[in-house]
Amino acid sequence: MKLYYKPKKLEKTVVDLSAIKKNYGTMAKAVNTRLNELKHATNLEELRFLPQANCPELSQNFKGYLAVDVSGNHRIIFEPANQPTPLKVDGGLEWSNVTEVTIIELAYDYHKK
Repeated sequence: MKLYYKPKKLEKTVVDLSAIKKNYGTMAKAVNTRLNELKHATNLEELRFLPQANCPELSQNFKGYLAVDVSGNHRIIFEPANQPTPLKVDGGLEWSNVTEVTIIELAYDYHKK
């Protein structure tokens, strides 16, 4: 999948493994693993079959976004970047047609908000 970052400066925190270690400390390995899983997936549907990723569609304040686990409370939050957003007839997200995502948060604990 193609990954974008918003804000763009977020990409600088994951430009290489040393930047990931510097910015995410003890979560660096998990952040790197999840980003690699996102990059190497053909589409979003593939993440549904990775139990360690736990990739749900979010609700409430994060409606329209998805997340993958980094640790017990921390997630990478992203949104589909394909334009237009691939939708099923019933209006739900067509996961198999999502081939681009925009990452908006890395190692975010939305349970504290």
